[in-house]
Amino acid sequence: MPIHIAITRRVRAGCEAQFQQALREFLQTSFGHGGVQGASMLAPLPGSDALEFGILRTFANEAERDAFYQSPMFKAWDERARTLTEGEPVHRQLHGLEAWFRSPHNPPPRWKMAVATFLGVFPVAMVLNLTLGPVIRSWPFIVSNAVFNACVLALLTWVVMPLVTRILHRWLQGT
Repeated sequence: MPIHIAITRRVRAGCEAQFQQALREFLQTSFGHGGVQGASMLAPLPGSDALEFGILRTFANEAERDAFYQSPMFKAWDERARTLTEGEPVHRQLHGLEAWFRSPHNPPPRWKMAVATFLGVFPVAMVLNLTLGPVIRSWPFIVSNAVFNACVLALLTWVVMPLVTRILHRWLQGT
């Protein structure tokens, strides 16, 4: 399974253009590292006072992710970026909904994401209604509803949606 990472860096005031150019160059270079499947920059809106830039990266697996962050190429970038940024970068692995539709290129249209989500939710809810429903029906409404929804969420996050997005990958990406 691909690994998706979101990194946020706060750029020093006045260094935005220099950071953006340096990041563009690094993103292009980073595709030379095996296992990097995608990378994109999230820049603040033009005219805003925001100084936070986001970087979304997709790796083939955990080993490739770890190798990338230990590579001399990344360490050189990190040293360069530290001269243009404040504080420590924030790294966060994306899970669940935020990672289901992560694409190294362009995300699918929202209507396709909605169809894929429906194709995951509908059968899970139906099967749980038939199997778990009779067991928890006599429980207090809030408790039974919480248990039912927790089961739906867990199944969608770790089982169903990774499978649905893998099966529908070509359709979701329009390829």
